[in-house]
Amino acid sequence: MTTAEANWLEDLSAETPDGRARGSALQAFLSTEQSPTSLVSYQSRGEVLVIGPGDQALPFVEELDDGVPATVLVTDGQPAGGKPRGARMVCGKVSQLAGYLGHYAAAISGAGDKQLDVAELAGLPRPHFDLVVDFSEQPLLGFQTPPFGYYPVARGAHWRTRALEELPDMGGEFEKPKFFNYDPDICAHGNSGLSGCTRCLDGCTTGAIQSLGDQVEVDPYLCQGVGVCVSSCPTGAMTYAYPSLRDLLRGVRRMLQQYREQGGGKPVLLFHDREAGSALLKDALPGLPEHVLPVAVEEVGSLGADAWLATLAYGAAQVCLLGHQDTPPRVVKAMREELGHARAILGGMGYPRQAVEWLQPAGPEALLVALRAPLNSPQIRPAGFETFDEKRSTLRLALEHLLAEAPDTPPPAVALREGAPFGQVLVDAEACTLCMACPQVCPTRALLDNPEAPQLRFVEDQCVQCGLCEQACPEDAITLEPRYLYAESERRQPRILNEEEPFCCESCGTPFGTRSVIERMLENLEGHRMFQDEAQRRRLRMCGDCRVKDMFKAEYQAGGEQ
Repeated sequence: MTTAEANWLEDLSAETPDGRARGSALQAFLSTEQSPTSLVSYQSRGEVLVIGPGDQALPFVEELDDGVPATVLVTDGQPAGGKPRGARMVCGKVSQLAGYLGHYAAAISGAGDKQLDVAELAGLPRPHFDLVVDFSEQPLLGFQTPPFGYYPVARGAHWRTRALEELPDMGGEFEKPKFFNYDPDICAHGNSGLSGCTRCLDGCTTGAIQSLGDQVEVDPYLCQGVGVCVSSCPTGAMTYAYPSLRDLLRGVRRMLQQYREQGGGKPVLLFHDREAGSALLKDALPGLPEHVLPVAVEEVGSLGADAWLATLAYGAAQVCLLGHQDTPPRVVKAMREELGHARAILGGMGYPRQAVEWLQPAGPEALLVALRAPLNSPQIRPAGFETFDEKRSTLRLALEHLLAEAPDTPPPAVALREGAPFGQVLVDAEACTLCMACPQVCPTRALLDNPEAPQLRFVEDQCVQCGLCEQACPEDAITLEPRYLYAESERRQPRILNEEEPFCCESCGTPFGTRSVIERMLENLEGHRMFQDEAQRRRLRMCGDCRVKDMFKAEYQAGGEQ
């Protein structure tokens, strides 16, 4: 935690038992150790590429400090005034721009389809630029969160001002944490060429995540820790590395425990971004209700339902997630979708709708109004479980505790919206042939075969509704039903979705398929020229070994007769 966050304690009021308990609680949170993570290093020589029409790009270059090495790429023809003072100049239409701080590559269109490297045309000793100021009407890098060292001026005049202020100091070595960890073994993105979950790709605001077919790849240089890939990942394949979920929730648990021990009432945890969220919150601190505990995280979009629900289970009366006016739309969309699923599950147990809230106020006053709203939440016995950076386990522990403390008896299950990471698989037994294509692609082993019999089983607790089974089914016999089943014993108990009498080899009696599959095969091959005599059709009713033996036997007998 930063010194600035620790200094906030002096600005928070402490006139009531809640306020005094809050001070002790925040101290407990701030003293929680964080596990280290690796660093991502950027090397920059401060070489700037300014792109845009001449009437905008050239005056900007003239305003730069003399010590900033710059190349201007004029996109609307040769300027009348010639080359700007102390800068290189290239003219042309941009055909490509990609990269990150210290490694931006740009190209313009040449004759035919030829791509001309801008750094080479400008005579740079290296094939890339370190920084880019983009005056294009539509930013050439359209990510909702621009990469480090890229200034899209079309998004607001403040980007131009910011570039002029920052560029003189943008040479040297820069480091940031490696924010993510990825476990491809439990990723539900794809299998056997089929496409499943795309939540991380849909939510990423930086363009850092790319599909590799059955898996994804994250570029650590483009990743800025926005975290939607983590909060929306249904399996926990993508986890946040700094801070880890385990470290964060350990601090939250200590904080809430300290708050209770010091006489605090019903605490509200306000999670906010460390930078933009802190700036919004700073002006509201003196008037912040004394039962509200502000908690800074790198990015509030990295917190998913596992963190929210565990915080409620640890004894928080409410969890508030603080967005701001510059929160990327993809983050807002992902948060609202996750919020809808969590609220449905909590509502089924009798918890109030506002137990988890997304706040995106216009300013400090609007934030204080939202935080002063009356809250009708039950007082529950706080949980004591530990988490181990395993998303599904954390969700399971939190929900089981909240269910045990629930104000109401829930129905057997609650329906959820499409996209929820919980639900069941429904199988049309008439259409299903028990080919077992679905268990082969299931990334979580929610679908299981039975080595002893033709039987398809399902464990609902493991299902993340990724849809791979639905795509793999050749008979279109599978549909998904998003829901949350409250009874743990039913969720975790394998149940049979379809089973059938095995078809046994007519020669040796070994079961090798299902009766419906063999009968359908015989029916489909009824008129096939290769299966017109009874011996050929009989082989279809044999296992593989007996079929081969019968073929050799027939050839041997035919040879003997000749």
